[in-house]
Amino acid sequence: MNKMYSKSGLLGEAFEKIVDGKQTGLYILTNKVGSEVTITNYGAKIVSLMVPDKDDFFQDIVLGHPNINDYLDSEEPYFGAICGRTANRIANGLFYLNGKEYKLTVNNGPNSLHGGIKGFNSVVWEVTKLTENSIELYYLSVDGEEGFPGNLSVWVTYTITEDNTLRIDYKAETDKTTILNLTNHSYFNLSGEGDPHVGDHILMLNADKYLPTDNTAIPYGDPEPVKDTPMDFTTPVEIGKRINDDFEQLRFGKGYDHTFVLNKNSSEEFSFAGYCKSPKTDIRMDIYTTEPGLQLYTANWLTGNFIGKNGHNYPERSSVCFETQHFPDSINKPDYPSVILEPGETFSSRTDFRFSVE
Repeated sequence: MNKMYSKSGLLGEAFEKIVDGKQTGLYILTNKVGSEVTITNYGAKIVSLMVPDKDDFFQDIVLGHPNINDYLDSEEPYFGAICGRTANRIANGLFYLNGKEYKLTVNNGPNSLHGGIKGFNSVVWEVTKLTENSIELYYLSVDGEEGFPGNLSVWVTYTITEDNTLRIDYKAETDKTTILNLTNHSYFNLSGEGDPHVGDHILMLNADKYLPTDNTAIPYGDPEPVKDTPMDFTTPVEIGKRINDDFEQLRFGKGYDHTFVLNKNSSEEFSFAGYCKSPKTDIRMDIYTTEPGLQLYTANWLTGNFIGKNGHNYPERSSVCFETQHFPDSINKPDYPSVILEPGETFSSRTDFRFSVE
């Protein structure tokens, strides 16, 4: 049995189980500074992320569970997970590709969300490479899984660098034309998981436009300017300052749950997406990505009804997600950046979360 402890107090053996005939476990990555990220191959999930605060105390800044059984039964299936085959929503779970209709599982109101009932967040990934500071995970999503076409091979690599960057690299290949939109769904609280509210976090996003949605979170189409709306984070502002404004988009989502169109010189440019900072710990997280969009989600649907790590419960708005990705319902919106992957092509994407104290 794996009796290792992580800096966050997690016990390796608590993550060992046979799920769908495959072994799950917990993997600890560290750097020379002492920062640490733990990953489980169930859902390729980030379980904990320890970085130093202003007092050189290591804070665990992501929400999660202390064992595999809690993840299997979780009220929140996306804690720290890789979401796919298509992250975010597809309207009515329906799309057309090369003249053929594809119907997906509907699992979020009338829409398909994060790959369906059993997306990449709910499968066991194979650990293909492991070093002191990096792990590569692999998953083969077979033709027809959750309604998607093609055998899709997916690799995700997590690396904790010596300069306190958590780097996520994505790679995918298919044998049949398919659609793909990958993201990581970590719930961050830079004051430490268990802190009850992220409304005091300072947020800046490098996005002049966002995608307004209907009341089922499907974008209408054209991006709209953030200027003169509560969606404007082009200058740093507290996340909670305008979250309760009488603004239709915020009413629809009970807060922020929107894609921001990142300012880029080209659609796949690796560039600055924004930053977030806790005034309690002074931990600052800068986000860089090759992705065209960032879904800002303020954990509006967390309930606080269960116990997570360290005996903490997680009420609504006790964390914030920064899901770097392509746009929701892109396959049904020809003007959006394409999510189509063809045989012979290699999908690649990168997102960095860079940590410092300010």
